[in-house]
Order: sequence, then C-alpha cells, then structure tokens
Amino acid sequence: MAKNLVIVESPAKAKTIEKFLGKDYKVASSFGHIADLPTKEIGVETEGDFTPKYIVSKDKKDVVRKLKGMAKDAEMVWLASDEDREGEAIAWHLAEELKLKDEKTRRIVFHEITKSAILKAIENPRGINYNLVNAQQARRVLDRLVGYELSPVLWRKVKGGLSAGRVQSVAVRLIVEREREILDFSPEASFRIDAEFSTEDGRSFKAKLPKNFDSREEAEQFLKDNLGADFKVAELTTKPAKKSPAPPFTTSTLQQEAARKLYFSVSKTMTMAQRLYEAGHITYMRTDSVNLSDDAKKGANAEILKAYGKEYAKTRNYKGKSKGAQEAHEAIRPTNFENHTVNADRDQQRLYELIWKRSIASQMSEAQLERTNVKIEANKHDKYFTANGEVIKFDGFLKVYLEGHDDEDDEEQSGMLPALRENQPLVNDFITATERFTRPPYRYTEASLVKKLEELGIGRPSTYAPTISTIQNRNYIEKGSVEGTERKYIQFVLSKEKIQEKNLKETVGSDKGKLVPTAVGMVVNDFLVNHFSNILDYNFTAKVEENFDSIAAGDEEWKRMMKDFYEDFHPQVEDVAKNADREVGERILGEDPETGKPVSVRLGKFGPMVQIGSVEDEEKPKFASLGPDQTLDSVTFEEAMDLFKLPKEVGEYKGEKVEVNNGRYGPYVRFGKKYVSLAKGEDPMNVDWARALELIKEKEKADAPIYEFDEKPVQKGVGRFGPYLKWNGMFINVNKKYDFDNLSDDDIETLIKDKIRKEKEKVIHNWEDEGIRVEKARWGRSNVIKGKTKIELPKTVDAAKLSLEEVKDIIEKQGGKKKTTRKKTTKKKTTKKTAKKK
Repeated sequence: MAKNLVIVESPAKAKTIEKFLGKDYKVASSFGHIADLPTKEIGVETEGDFTPKYIVSKDKKDVVRKLKGMAKDAEMVWLASDEDREGEAIAWHLAEELKLKDEKTRRIVFHEITKSAILKAIENPRGINYNLVNAQQARRVLDRLVGYELSPVLWRKVKGGLSAGRVQSVAVRLIVEREREILDFSPEASFRIDAEFSTEDGRSFKAKLPKNFDSREEAEQFLKDNLGADFKVAELTTKPAKKSPAPPFTTSTLQQEAARKLYFSVSKTMTMAQRLYEAGHITYMRTDSVNLSDDAKKGANAEILKAYGKEYAKTRNYKGKSKGAQEAHEAIRPTNFENHTVNADRDQQRLYELIWKRSIASQMSEAQLERTNVKIEANKHDKYFTANGEVIKFDGFLKVYLEGHDDEDDEEQSGMLPALRENQPLVNDFITATERFTRPPYRYTEASLVKKLEELGIGRPSTYAPTISTIQNRNYIEKGSVEGTERKYIQFVLSKEKIQEKNLKETVGSDKGKLVPTAVGMVVNDFLVNHFSNILDYNFTAKVEENFDSIAAGDEEWKRMMKDFYEDFHPQVEDVAKNADREVGERILGEDPETGKPVSVRLGKFGPMVQIGSVEDEEKPKFASLGPDQTLDSVTFEEAMDLFKLPKEVGEYKGEKVEVNNGRYGPYVRFGKKYVSLAKGEDPMNVDWARALELIKEKEKADAPIYEFDEKPVQKGVGRFGPYLKWNGMFINVNKKYDFDNLSDDDIETLIKDKIRKEKEKVIHNWEDEGIRVEKARWGRSNVIKGKTKIELPKTVDAAKLSLEEVKDIIEKQGGKKKTTRKKTTKKKTTKKTAKKK
C-alpha cells in the first residue's frame, strides 16, 4: 500500500495528479462533497446556535467507506481539494468523516495542475482554513433558511411545487423588471442622415449628419436643401491614438467572452473550463482576480518574443475591479504558454485557444493607431457631415486578440478614409434620410446577466453558472424563441438631383436566445417583491456577499450573522404565510360581449390562462391556455377572446377529423392521433383547410420511410436534440459529419450498425428469462431495467460485480418507481458538527 493518500474531488483531477507523483502516492477521488444538509428537513438548529446537521448521503457511503480504509492504511493523508471556499469545506468534511488525525493530515492547495505546482504544494502544506470553511457554511445555511422557509409560502400563496432562492430570486427580479421596461416602452421616430462622397480619383467613403431630424418634414426639406449643392472638406484633423489590451480572464469575463465569440452557454463554458483545468491545461477557473504570477508573465513574455518579436512584448500588471475577490489569486491562463492549442475535443480546444489569446494579448504592446476626423460642408446650408477613419500603424496585441462587446447599438466600425486635404472638392454620390426608432432596453443574455450580477456585487465566481441554470430549470426564465415582428419605415434618397421615397420593412423585437421571464416567474417575482422586498433588494444581496467575504477574512462570526438575519426573517415569513392574499397575477381585460362576464388572465394550475367568469358564478367559468408567445402582461382582450374560438374544425382527412388548436407547446393541426406544429408566429385562427392539408402532407412526407434495413423501415426527422433516424423503435442521432439532407445508403447502414453495436456494448448483464438487464448509463453510472421500471445506480456501485439475486433485491426495494436516483432512506440520526478554529 502507498505511504501517502492524496484525496481530490474528481476522478479526472486524480488521474492527472497521479501522473506527477511516484509510487509512494495513491490519488483517490471523493466525487465532490461527501456530506451536506439533509434533503427532508431544514437541517439547521434555528432555535439554538444555528449548528448545521450534516449527513453523508446514501450514494456517498461507499465512497466514504473506501476512503476510510485507504486513509487507515496510509502514513499521511493529503487533502487536495480546490483552493476556494467550496474546496476548503470539502477538505474539512473529509477530515471529519474519515476521522483523520491532525498529525497525519496535510492540506495542500494549488491553482494549476502541473508537476511543479503539485510538488511545490506538497513542500508547503498547511492546515484547514476554518475561516474559508465558515464562509462556505454561512452561504449554505443562509440559502437553506431562505429556500426552506419561503418555498412553502409560495406553495400556499401562488402555486404548488415552486421554490425560492436568495440569489436566484434576485436574478429573476432583474429579468422581470427588464421585461416590464420593454413592455412599457414606446418607440419614437426620427430621421438619420447618411451620405456617400467621392474624391476626384473616384475613391468613395461614408459620412453622416451628427444629429437626427425629429420629423419627416425636416428630413425631406434638408434633402431639398442639398439639391444642386457643392461639397468640400471643411476641416481635417489627424491624431495618433493607442488601444490597450484587456486584462486576462476572470470567471465572469470568460463566461461573457465565450458567449460572444463561441456562442457557449454559461454552464457549458464552466464545464469545458473544468475539464481543461483537471487535465492540467489551464489554471483554476473560479476566480475574480486579473493578476498573473511572475512565472506566468515570464512564460508569456518568452512566447511573445519567440512568436512575434521584441516590439510586441510589454509586461503588464492589472488591478481588479471586484470588491470581494475570492481566494484564487490568479487570473485564468494557460499553464504553459508554449502550447497555442491543446489535444482535446473541439469545444475544449476552442475555449483553450480563447484563453491563450487573451492571456498572451494581455502582455503585449498597445496597438498604435491614427484617427482622422473629417467635416464636410455644403454651399447651400450650414450643417456639416462628419466622417471618421482609423488606420492601424502598428498592430501590437491586435495581432492576437480583440475583445468582443455586447453593444447592439454599435452599427458600424470606423474604417479607412482615402487621402483628403482641406478645401478639397467632393462629389456627392447620394444622401439618404432613413426613419429610425428609439430602441427599448435589451433583454439579458446569459453573459450580460453575469455582467450585471457582478456589477451589483451579487454572487461570486462559483455561483453565476448554477444561478442561471437553476432559474431556467425551475421554469421561471426561458430562452426566447420569437423571431420578431415586421415593421414598416420610410427612406428618402437624394441621388442624381432627384429625391425618391421608399417604403421599406425590417424585423424587430426578436428575443431568440435572450432570457425571458415566464408567467410563473413574473407572478412569483411580484409576490416576493411585494412581501419580501428586503430579501430581494439588490443592496441587501450585495451586502450579504460582503459579509461572507468578512467571514472568510476572519473579521466576522458566521453564526452571529445567521442569528441577526433569522431574528427578522422568520417572523416576517410567518406573518406573510398567515395574512397575505393569494397571488395569481390576475389582470381584467374587459367583458365578454355575449354574457357580460369579466374576461381576465391569470396563472392557473397548468400555466397562464384566460378565464371568462369567476368561481362565484353559478355557471362554471370558461378557460383557455395562452399561446407560447403570449404573456399575462402583454395579451390583449381581442387576442384573449380569439383563444376561445379554438379548437377549430377545418375538415376531414382519410376519415379522421382535422382540427386546429393551441397547446402547451404552441399551435398545431391534429388529425387522428397525429400532431403537426404550425410555423413559428403563424396564427392558428388563420389556418384553413388548404393550409392544414399542406401541413399534413408535409408531415406524411417527412415520416415516410427513406430506406429499409433488415426488412424494417427507416425514417428520419429533426427533434429537440437535432437530426435523427428511427429504426425498429430505436432513435439514432445523426452527427454533423453526415450531410443529413443527402444521406447515402452506406451512411444509413453505418449509423444503424454503430447504434446496434453501442447498444450491445451498453449491456453489462442480461438475464433474458427474468426479463432483467443492467446497462451502462451516462456519467459513469448504470441502470437496472425490468419492463418499464428503470433504477439508476450510484457511481460507486460496481455493476459488473452484481449478481442476479442482488439485482432482484434492488428491484424489490425500489420497484414502485419507474426511475430514481437514490433509494428511499429511513430517517436516521444525523451527525452534528461545526467548524471550530483550532
């Protein structure tokens, strides 16, 4: 047995570290946290000193047992979890649950997984930092108190199954308030003047009038004023300028830039970064710091000199803006600047290259520019056109990287101008006066929401991605899918001494990929803001983060913070639970012309709906669900009444009734048991028999077999997860290396054979007589399957060693569930413990 046991959180991290250590070291994984608060109770002594009750979950008991055995046989145990607060808490739980003795336990930290960093950490061990542990406990306990006490109030006052969270609810509030700003916005029109001029040698460039005209009449008159006018360069100024590189990545800026440049979601960015870190390619990816170590700056400088030359190198130090930067004191950077890329899957590779470019650019020279500003005058009026140009004299860091931005108003970049001189005559090619409208505030993207949370001091690097995932999983927020609506606008064009008027169209209001609140999200937000405005206050949430930072620094006692918070919070929860009215987001739209009963929209058991009448009426109210693009705040009386015209029968096809209706996932045509979705934005009220038949024929064509394999038909389609083939009840994903529209016979057979092979490889045990099999599942787990019953086994169970009797026992104990992730546990005595400074 190895003399030294090193414990880390993940198997991938263990695998990388084990390569750097000799035979005297065994590296094992705890698979994340081994202890947490119980799920069936609040797990905090609210009537005492707020001591948390930590338990080892059932699926971690095997892990703990194995680690205990290895720790007992080792001479020294090295706790090597991550260097932030979560990592410190994991190290503490390991020390407690494994009952490690101080004299044979060492805590080591490193912000990169390289041989030199690991060996240096072992040479410089330390004890567990209980201030960091307590900061993590404070966050965990406070979030448990808020969630556990607020959620039952939402069940009673809004809708069953809802939940609330301290940071998540504030994030939802930001998105809801932005949505209301957009709904309340009224666009104002003005006319923007653009022009194109040419020099004597025919080189053209764009110019514009600095100020828009408020009315159509003013814009039209200005074009008339330019009829027959002569133009010349009135003023020309040229001055040097510099552009400096952005600092290396923090967690927040990496998430924002990966969204802009790679179109990654925040959670995908963090998953890819985690894998790069665990493979030893980058430094720790949860950090507020923009610092680079001296060794990193030397490494970057050496690579810049080698790849680009001396004039491109400039060592720089950056100062972070974050108030409470956490304990990982270096920015995200490559561990070896010589590696411009890495051997990994394509998405990891793309993220690594982004990190490499940003890090290298941060240690490079400024770009040297020359900016030219031109004023152009006419002899018939006193207004000036302006043009701006930019020439790069020395590219500097731009040779490698330019930071992206989120400013959707930035319609054009400065380009190059031809050589000009003052008083130089110019030829006007055309002048346009285009109707433009003021824009509402932009909906948040995942990246811009992270930026806003960071600006407000809400959350920390480890919380951004889970917060955004949670509010979407809870169906409070969703990604928009509206393509936008058509808007008409006017453009006047002066060309060749003639003025023409054009009527043009543009698409506006698209929310594709943006964060949009659901009806549930808006109603829950309104209830919480009305009754718990202090908890959802942006300043309060930021102040809590500062308290956590103070605890981590050893300047504040965490249980005192919990006590101070709970003394005010708990009575407030009890008061709201007892006295507050139910909140369903009801809005009266008008009266039904037939019955005179009120027409209203509100949140119902199955989502947002329109209602005619009320529960007090003798006659039962009528209900209709809102469409996917309609909201409680925006639906009009006319749109609401149209919903009661559905379902609408439009004809008959092959002996089956054909009808149009609105469903949970949008409008559709139904014939028999088949459903065909309408195109996005298509109004179901406008669908007639001809259009319904067209959709049905398209559906039949799409469902028709494209091939036959093993005397069974092969169909193809596009589903939620992309293109697929369907054969013998089996769905087969078609990846991007295939041309889905032009699949050959060989392609189809290859895809089916590969799927059959993979299905066979998945099978660990197959007891056909018993109708029981055990298969591999995702994330290193396995499933026990009998008929329609599927039981997911924990990672820690070695499925290959299970006997038929053991599997039958598992099915018997959990047989009532179709799918479960853990066995039902009986209530056991919990272990109480808390961190004390030693």
